[in-house]
Amino acid sequence: MMITDEVKIKIYAGKGGDGVVAFNKELMALGPTGGKGGDGGDIYFKGVSDLTALNRYKGKRKYDAENGKNGGYDKSTGTRGKDLILTVPVGSVIHNLGTKKDIDITKVNQTVLVAKGGKGGRGNFYFRSSRNTSPKQFEKGKEGEKFNLFIELRLIADLGLIGLPNAGKSSLLNELTKANVKVAAYSFTTLEPNLGTLDKLIIADIPGLIEDASKGKGLGIKFLKHTQRTKVLVHCISLESDNLTRDYKIIRKELKKFNKELTKKKEIILFTKSDLLDKKEIDKKIKEIQKINKDIEVVSIHDWDSLQKLKKKLKKCNS
Repeated sequence: MMITDEVKIKIYAGKGGDGVVAFNKELMALGPTGGKGGDGGDIYFKGVSDLTALNRYKGKRKYDAENGKNGGYDKSTGTRGKDLILTVPVGSVIHNLGTKKDIDITKVNQTVLVAKGGKGGRGNFYFRSSRNTSPKQFEKGKEGEKFNLFIELRLIADLGLIGLPNAGKSSLLNELTKANVKVAAYSFTTLEPNLGTLDKLIIADIPGLIEDASKGKGLGIKFLKHTQRTKVLVHCISLESDNLTRDYKIIRKELKKFNKELTKKKEIILFTKSDLLDKKEIDKKIKEIQKINKDIEVVSIHDWDSLQKLKKKLKKCNS
């Protein structure tokens, strides 16, 4: 199933119920009895493990909590409006476009109040006094808070596979985790982040980045954001390339432009498609990149030993 990783919605907390004007009709008892309106329902957001949870918001953009009921004629308070709980995947950031505040949902069952329901209005019973025993004043219920929200999912993963298109990330994820990701020999095969697990290690295949991705070129920054929560970046570079240093620097430059903190993350350089070159050629390319980063691994999805060696190394990232 496709993962929706950003949506815009409007939320409306419930309106408070109106107060009521009423009087006791019994003989010798003409006092006010108008009750108070119930408060409007609140709107909460709750974190869930389902990464497709944002899909449900694509067909509907407006969400309302229940309004409070009007006050009763016997001094009773109207029923409070039901709260609305909206679920979002863990890793979601809720941007309130009105208050400019962001809410980070990082745990399953984390529940956050986002819009407060309006207070119920007072009925005439609450305006009685020694000077005014038969008041006709009452209050309308207050409007609930309403906001425009932009919600984006930033995947939480232990390892993020990054690299230029056709660096072999999707094929590698399939071999490491049996994730069954679509693979083909053309740019941008991966049009959404894909996840797999290696033991308890969560690995994210971040769609292919290109030069000027940070400016919106290609798939743009839509997927760069998913690198922000990964603990380790596994930088995949195809040994088919005629200029590995250039390929490496392109991705590093885009990470830095998007968020300088990304360049501080632990990075493993992974040369892919090693079955296409002989050992002498591979050693030459390793020496070329070792001037920049010495943490280099070589792998081919057709070489069982290299896959096992890589799995062992990746598992250590979680220890």
